[in-house]
Amino acid sequence: MHEQQINQADLLNEWRTFLVANPDIEYIDAFVIDVSGHTSGKRIPAADAESLYQNGIQFSASCFVADCRGLGHDAGGLGKSDGDPDGTAKPIAGTLCRVPWSSVPTAQVLCHMTDVTEGKPLPVDPRVILSDVVSQCRAAGIHPVVACEIEFYLISQRRTDNGGIEVASLPGRSAARRAANLSLEAVDEAAVFLNRVMDAARAQGLPVSSVVAEYGVGQYEVNLRHVADPLLACDQSALLMRLVKGVARSMDMDATFMAKPFMDQPGNGLHIHVSIVDDQGRNRFGGIGGEVLLHQAIAGMQALLYDSFAIFAPNFNSQRRYLGSFVPTSRAWANNNRSVAFRVPVSHGEARRIEHRVAGSDAGPHLTMAAVLAGLLHGITHQLQATEPVDGRAAEGGDAEFPADLMVALNRMESSQFLTRYIPVAFLKIFADSKRGEYLDLIKDIFPQEYDFYV
Repeated sequence: MHEQQINQADLLNEWRTFLVANPDIEYIDAFVIDVSGHTSGKRIPAADAESLYQNGIQFSASCFVADCRGLGHDAGGLGKSDGDPDGTAKPIAGTLCRVPWSSVPTAQVLCHMTDVTEGKPLPVDPRVILSDVVSQCRAAGIHPVVACEIEFYLISQRRTDNGGIEVASLPGRSAARRAANLSLEAVDEAAVFLNRVMDAARAQGLPVSSVVAEYGVGQYEVNLRHVADPLLACDQSALLMRLVKGVARSMDMDATFMAKPFMDQPGNGLHIHVSIVDDQGRNRFGGIGGEVLLHQAIAGMQALLYDSFAIFAPNFNSQRRYLGSFVPTSRAWANNNRSVAFRVPVSHGEARRIEHRVAGSDAGPHLTMAAVLAGLLHGITHQLQATEPVDGRAAEGGDAEFPADLMVALNRMESSQFLTRYIPVAFLKIFADSKRGEYLDLIKDIFPQEYDFYV
């Protein structure tokens, strides 16, 4: 059910029922999710929660397009030229829960934001962008089922002498010193942390299906179950990232979803699994004519890949991830092959799906999903033909059209003839302006290596 259709009395009753079951709650965090997948909002006393549920809470509407530090760049005239007006954030039904890692009894609720005068959803809200793409899919008779996989590193809260980061020491152990891909020993070593993540996920209703040790030293992946609501899947992904970082901080560690935190280690990816179902919920990729549909979907993803690249790799650091192994740098696809952009896992019938492997973990899940589904929709509705699948490892180094850097990717995104059919060009320009502002702020300072190169 869409959040605007929820009866106001039912929302208020949800809070009152929650408070009866959790009378110790002292605060409630009310927040929205921005273009980077970060949460922005306010912490208010529990005594003021009834007002939140009845009237909403006001804070800056430009928070959606803030950079990774939460700073604005007047993108699209939002945040400075317009006087930085507030929007009204209102709770979304079913998202109220405890914050298990908090040292003080605290609840949280995900919100959507509306214009303060007309009460309309804000067009810069990434959830609105994704909702619109999903609506386009469903209008075309395409019903996506999706799941997200998110990679991260556990790191120390202390910086090194040169301001860098290092792998965290796990409780009762020293820092990991070797890669341990799929190692259950590595999972056991991190069991205290990982178990707390799983427990917190259960408490918050997040459908975590598994956790694994990844290729990098101190790197892990958390997988969410498939759901038939892409908006819900991305909400869950953003909330899971908040949860992982919160649990890590509660244990005197930190977690980073930075795309390439260590140059000598693998990067962090956000992989999206997607299939489509019919009106009875049966997987169309696994049914009669399913292979044709699957190839059309892949072809659409191929067609929109580089136009969408700034969404999948939105930061200066993002590009560094594509220097590593098993990170796609072309439009290649294949069966059971992790070196390509679009992998079709070993699967049959109801499990038949595509794994979109391009985005980094620093990409906002809602915009990433919107771009992935736009590609799928584009390919199926235009009956596009995918390239031949790759046999063996895909070539590394990028093809001729691979975006060379963030500025190239942003320019291509804004001028796309295809992506703008599904995501408003006005939003893409605002997103691009925000990311350009962040980039320009980053390069205002001289990097230490510049002295080594140019003095």
